[in-house]
Amino acid sequence: MRKLVGAGALAPREGGAAVTVGTFDGVHLGHRALIARTIDEAKSFGGTSVVVTWDRHPLETLRPGSEPRVLTTPDRKAELIEDTSIDTLVVLPFNEAFSKWSPERFVTDVLVKLGARAVFVGNGWRFGHKAAGTFELLQKMGAEHGFVADALTLAEVEGEPISSTRVRSAIAEGDMITARTLLARPFDVDGVVLRGDRRGTDLGFPTANLMLDRSIAHPPRGVYAGRAVTEDDISYTAAINVGVNPQFGGDPVTTPWRVEAYLLDFGGDLYDQRLRVELHERLRDELRFESVDALVDQMAKDVDRTRALIAG
Repeated sequence: MRKLVGAGALAPREGGAAVTVGTFDGVHLGHRALIARTIDEAKSFGGTSVVVTWDRHPLETLRPGSEPRVLTTPDRKAELIEDTSIDTLVVLPFNEAFSKWSPERFVTDVLVKLGARAVFVGNGWRFGHKAAGTFELLQKMGAEHGFVADALTLAEVEGEPISSTRVRSAIAEGDMITARTLLARPFDVDGVVLRGDRRGTDLGFPTANLMLDRSIAHPPRGVYAGRAVTEDDISYTAAINVGVNPQFGGDPVTTPWRVEAYLLDFGGDLYDQRLRVELHERLRDELRFESVDALVDQMAKDVDRTRALIAG
């Protein structure tokens, strides 16, 4: 995949382009269907498949403070899009100047410059300043500039459309199974492993600790079964705590939330390395126990249950 950043990098694609446009937060099943249709169309005429997206959630610019917690960082979104086998990813800065582009300018300065022959969007997609651009306008301008436009009906799971909002709701409720179904992958967070207070090591369960980015969607405090993937792309079953560690004085309001992953059958050092933590299933709430011994007993049960769930 070739990644282009900024409007200045736009240029015609070899053989013409099939293009899909959107925010693609989470790159969920619905997004994947849209991208797959774009790839198939590009192959049909020997052209280039292109995803056009933004470097941030549009509401971060349009209504600062009202933007939702996103499902993926920009880098993670790019990784997931690359996994779809798209040829080219175009990332445009959704700044104030770009937000004022008219629908007509978006067509001429992005789609036409890419040499679009086909453009695919989700049903109901709007574009341009104040969302003035409709699908009907996109079709009309496509006829003028030599491309066809198609709006795909949103994919559904259990009778409801798949959307980033629906994924966020599942995550906020701790329903990682539904989130995994909608995303077609486990929900994950990543970061650099911090040097902590080593309490986990003292208790017999050394953990890799990540600071939770509060701009990213996150589940409620609790213990989760999942996996941890190192920067060398090695995966380990992991029992994961999300929260503040109340047993040792952490406060949900004032203490920064952390992700603490105990990697089963791992004996190395992960400090200062990047780690991706996948949350597969919620086991229980994060609790304060009557004693440290009671906490350790419960942690052992959490590990056993995690091993069984992930193996299954």
